[in-house]
Amino acid sequence: MIKFIDLNKINLRFEAEFTARFKSFLNSGYYIMGSEVTQFEENFAKYCGTKYCIGVANGLDALTLIFKSYIDLGKLEVGDEVIVPANTYIASILSVINAGLRPVFVEPEVQTFNISPSEIEKHITAKTKAILVVHLYGQLAAMTKISKIAKHKNLLVIEDAAQAHGAVSTSENKKAGNLSDAAGFSFYPSKNLGALGDAGAVTTNDKDLVETIKLLHNYGSSKKYENEKIGINSRLDELQASFLNLKLNYLDADNTARRAIAKRYLSDINNSKIQLPYYNGSDNHVFHVFVVRVDNRVKFTQYLEREGIGYLIHYPIAPHQQKALLPYKSLSLPLTEGIHNSVVSLPMSPVLTNTEIETIINALNLY
Repeated sequence: MIKFIDLNKINLRFEAEFTARFKSFLNSGYYIMGSEVTQFEENFAKYCGTKYCIGVANGLDALTLIFKSYIDLGKLEVGDEVIVPANTYIASILSVINAGLRPVFVEPEVQTFNISPSEIEKHITAKTKAILVVHLYGQLAAMTKISKIAKHKNLLVIEDAAQAHGAVSTSENKKAGNLSDAAGFSFYPSKNLGALGDAGAVTTNDKDLVETIKLLHNYGSSKKYENEKIGINSRLDELQASFLNLKLNYLDADNTARRAIAKRYLSDINNSKIQLPYYNGSDNHVFHVFVVRVDNRVKFTQYLEREGIGYLIHYPIAPHQQKALLPYKSLSLPLTEGIHNSVVSLPMSPVLTNTEIETIINALNLY
């Protein structure tokens, strides 16, 4: 059986270093917001090319804190509209709603599945104050066009970069996390830069935003037992920061390996029943997942199971069709719904072997 993703195998590469770092962490006696968190914030900001990074508990909190902080700073108001991609994981939408803002769902581009700049323009109203962009599956959205629209309309742009660690905009020579006013990252274990538990971060060049998030994510406090704002507890764990500091050194190499696998899939899978993803060959895609489309997903996934090939579906139900978002159920988003009904993610990780890759390719060509 070829696993969809073998997290054990991915992390066994670092077992000795993890063990040493755990012992150091244990012996330090300092377990919350210590030197490893500070070091990771500095390292990840430098990696992304931003002035600042703030570690938080997870990716959802990262985005929610960005929106809540902009409200606190007066750049947003409760009830403002935020344009969001209809084709995404529900966490993107929840961050907007949890901050008291109103999501406006926009269809994706047919080619990339990322939010469509032309559709963004159609949905801007007097109440629109921000655009949330998701770099879905690891591929950067059309940020040059989106940024131009936002500048013209005086809108904030926030990146959900949870799937795009290290993706590079060749036109701007900037990485994900440095293509907007602020960005939220997740370091969930299966991400390209994955912790061994929940973890997240915000990157930005906005000093005021940083200072506000630093307060809000730590009970609204900058000094112990003195609380300036109504905050939450959303701090990056010291141990996870230590692991992330190690794994960050290998992120670019892992992304290169992912792209190499994707190129093999794209060049060697030749089956009219399987629609392969768009990729322009640049570093703008880090292939967090490799997503294909098929007409009969049940038949296709049953075939994969018989062949011993793991898979996942990202995602089976569109956010606006989820029970949790019942007020949006009546929206007509046929492109998004079609994508959610037909996508399947194939095995993709830097530790896939040549034999496994060849087995997957051969099986897909025989489907």
